[in-house]
Amino acid sequence: MQGTMHTRPTAGLEAPTIPSELESPRAKLVYLFLSTYGEATISELESSLEMKKISLYSILSTLCERGLIDQDAERYRLC
Repeated sequence: MQGTMHTRPTAGLEAPTIPSELESPRAKLVYLFLSTYGEATISELESSLEMKKISLYSILSTLCERGLIDQDAERYRLC
């Protein structure tokens, strides 16, 4: 398996705010994951969230188009 998540969320942090324009539960889940872990590859998202890559590509594309996340090479992070 390639690229395992090693970072853990820090206790005591406030709950992240989800942008109101996100209606899809899966998009919210991806957004919350990135807000918690900071960044992730598509493979890390796939294994951690148990979602298919085809769904993730669509969600990530939409989040990028809306200016909510950035892609740097193979890693995604919040703007």
